[in-house]
Amino acid sequence: MIYELRIYRSVPGQLPALLSRFQDQTLRFWEKHGIRQVGFWTTVIGKSNLDLTYILAWESMAEREQRWTAFVRDPEWIAVVHETERDGQIVENISSELLAPTAFSLMK
Repeated sequence: MIYELRIYRSVPGQLPALLSRFQDQTLRFWEKHGIRQVGFWTTVIGKSNLDLTYILAWESMAEREQRWTAFVRDPEWIAVVHETERDGQIVENISSELLAPTAFSLMK
């Protein structure tokens, strides 16, 4: 199993819009494309309270490539992004790390 840690830094004042897009739109597209989430978090104490952090679970890098590519190229998803950003950008930047569990990790 490979885990992907993704952090979205929202534009100031736009975290509620970003959370809404994930809750109301993104998750149904992930379900459509077989993308599995581990969890979502907002930052209470840390670098920035503008961040949405989440983890995805992948069986392999090949699975990630196939499913993520299909998701980001989905014309309906592209329309959702345009619609949810019609009044301006809601994401300032995105970071992504692909992680492999250690032998002693509870998550394998």
